[in-house]
Amino acid sequence: MTRTLWGSTVGKKTIMAVTGLVMLGYLVAHMVGNLKIFFGPGEFDGYAHWLRTMGEPVLHYEWALWIVRVGLVAAVVLHGVSAYQLSRRDIKARPAKYVHKKPRASYATRTMRWGGIILALFIVWHILDLTTGTVHTSFEVGHPYQNVIDTFSTWYGNVIYIVAVLAMGLHVQHGFWSAAQTLGVGNATRDRILKTLANLLAAVLTVGFISVPVAVMTGVVS
Repeated sequence: MTRTLWGSTVGKKTIMAVTGLVMLGYLVAHMVGNLKIFFGPGEFDGYAHWLRTMGEPVLHYEWALWIVRVGLVAAVVLHGVSAYQLSRRDIKARPAKYVHKKPRASYATRTMRWGGIILALFIVWHILDLTTGTVHTSFEVGHPYQNVIDTFSTWYGNVIYIVAVLAMGLHVQHGFWSAAQTLGVGNATRDRILKTLANLLAAVLTVGFISVPVAVMTGVVS
C-alpha cells in the first residue's frame, strides 16, 4: 500500500499536498510566535523558553520541540523529493517542446520550483543563524530576542529573510489551492473561495513575517 502510494503520480501529489498543509500549519504558528517580539524581550524570550519546556512533566526538556523538528524535517524532505520526482516525470512524459505555446500561467505557478529551492536554502541559513548560531557572530544562547535584533540589524540578514518570505508567500498562494485540488476539496463552486483563501493566507503570512525585520530596521523594535 505504502509502496504503491509512493510510486504513483497521484500518491506523490497527495504526499505533497498533505506535507504542504502540515508546513502551512507550522508557518501560521511560527508567525504568531514571531509577533510576540512586539511585546518586548520578556514576552519573546519567555515564549522561546516555553517551546523547550512544552509537554513537561510528561515529556523531558526539549522532547516535544524535537518531535516537532523531526516531523517538520520529514515533511520538508517528503515534499521536496516528491516535487523533484514529479518534475522529472513531467519532463520525461513530454521530451519534445510544445509546438503551440501553453497558456501563460500565474507568476506564483511559474516560480514554484525556484521558490522551493530558495526556501530550502533559507531553512538551512535560518537554522544556522538563529538556532545554532553558527553563522551568527554575536549569537547569545538563551537570548533569542537580542539574536533577532542582531540579525535584522545587518543588511544581508534583512535581504535574505525578506527574499525568502516573498518566495514563501508565492509558494503558499499557489500551493494551498493546488493542495485543495489534489485532495478533492476544490470544485467549480468552491474554486473562488479557495483562491481567495489562498491569497489571504499568503498575504497575512508575508506581512506577518516581514513586519519583524521592518520593525527592527525602523527602530519600532530595539
